[in-house]
Formats: sequence, structure tokens, C-alpha cells
Amino acid sequence: MNVSEKFVQELTDQVILGKKYRHLWLNPSTVEDLIRQEAPHHTSAKAILKAVKRKLHNIVAPYLGEPDYAALTDQLGQIEDYSLNSAPLRAFCLEVLSQHASTAERIPLMADFYAQLFAAAGKPAVILDLACGLHPLSFPWMDLPATTCYHAYDILQPRVDFINTFFGKIGLAPLAENRDILVNPPEHPADLAIFFKEAHRFEKRQPGCNRPFWEALNVAKLAVSLPTQNLAGSLSLLEGHRKLVYANLPKGWPVDEIQVENEIIFLIDRSGDV
Repeated sequence: MNVSEKFVQELTDQVILGKKYRHLWLNPSTVEDLIRQEAPHHTSAKAILKAVKRKLHNIVAPYLGEPDYAALTDQLGQIEDYSLNSAPLRAFCLEVLSQHASTAERIPLMADFYAQLFAAAGKPAVILDLACGLHPLSFPWMDLPATTCYHAYDILQPRVDFINTFFGKIGLAPLAENRDILVNPPEHPADLAIFFKEAHRFEKRQPGCNRPFWEALNVAKLAVSLPTQNLAGSLSLLEGHRKLVYANLPKGWPVDEIQVENEIIFLIDRSGDV
């Protein structure tokens, strides 16, 4: 089905202003992209909408139980010591990180996780956190200075606002941005981009998209992490996820693998072609 820009806009509004998603303030470019992908495969607006909602659910389902960001912002504002070793600040961060499975799994391992990552990648002065979720609240465990330029990208505006408030409190520049990184890959040069537990979800959204996305990044190194087992711990995902990464890897890009418990990091060296 051929669609006009007016049709795309009308269908986009119908999705993002609907009851299920309006509280998330989704980035419209995400929905527009899905509509344009699905339109050629369907003959009616109803069929397009159904297909778009199915894919959108896979993208945002983990976040439909989002925390109350206004309440979290108030709670953050009551902390008196914002130094990175502050016990109240760290307790707050752990409480927030525990609310999503992807970051909750890493909590017992955080200090070791970042020590291993930065030992291999070097400590970045500029970092891109791609499809960041709530991961930026792990910053106190990264052992990086407040001079670090930490760019974080997400498609939910309330979360972006909360992260920028958090950055301001701990002395980082407020560099979180509402951006669909697949539609508009960041152009900002960086020492390291981190893409944690998202490559498999990107592949479901648009098969084969990871390679052109990774190629578009202006970074010296790219750390792609994926889980090695399912949440129940009953199924190994390691070989399937390893195949996903190497199938999307442009020829000649060196890779080191770092496994920390049930998460594997593919550290890709881009320094030779940026």
C-alpha cells in the first residue's frame, strides 16, 4: 500500500496518542518508521496499524510498567550528598536500576563489569549510551570523572528528562536526548559507544539493521552486549547471539569478547576506520 505523508502522520498520532502509549511520550519517528516499513506489505490502514502495534509492543513492552518519573525526581531532589560514593545516592540508583530486568541482572556485578570493560576499551572521555533505558544511573560504579561527556539516547521523553536531572545532580552535563537511534544514528564522535542488550531487539524490529547502524556511528570502539541465557536461566542464548553479532559485523572489524556472568560484551574496534 502506497501511503502519503498525511496518512503516516495521522496513523502516527493515532498510535502515540492512544491510551496504551500516550503516557510514554514516544518519539514519533519510531512509529513513522514502522508505518513506512509495514505499509508495502499490507492493503489497508487497519492491517498496517495492527502490524505496527505488534512491532511497537516488542520495542516498548519492557517499559510499559515505567516508574513514576515525577516521584523519582522528587526523591532524587531529597538526597543531600550527590558525590558518586554517596551511600544515599547509590541506594537510590540501585532502587531505580532494579525496576528493569536488563539492569537489575547487572547490579551484583556492576563494579567488576565496568572494570573489565574499561580495562579492555580504555576509559572514555566521550561515551554514547545507545538505547540507554535506565542504564545511566549506573554511572557511580563506572569510576569515570564528572568531566566525561556522557551522551544517552532513548525514545521516552519522561525518562530522558529524569536522566538529565540525574546528570545535573551528579555534575555531568545534561546530554540525554530523545532520539530514535535506528532512524537517526548519532553523529557525535566518541571514544566508546555502548549498546547493551538491544541488538537482538533491533534485529526483530528490522532484520539486518545492526550492520548499517553500527557503520553509521562515529566512534573508536563499540561495545555490544547481549545476555548469554534467558531470564529464567533455563536456555543458553550465547551461540545464537554470537552468530547475530558476527553476521552483522563488517569485514575487518576486530572483536574481543568479554563475558561477565550471564552477559557477553563484544568489544568492536572501529579506530582504524573513523
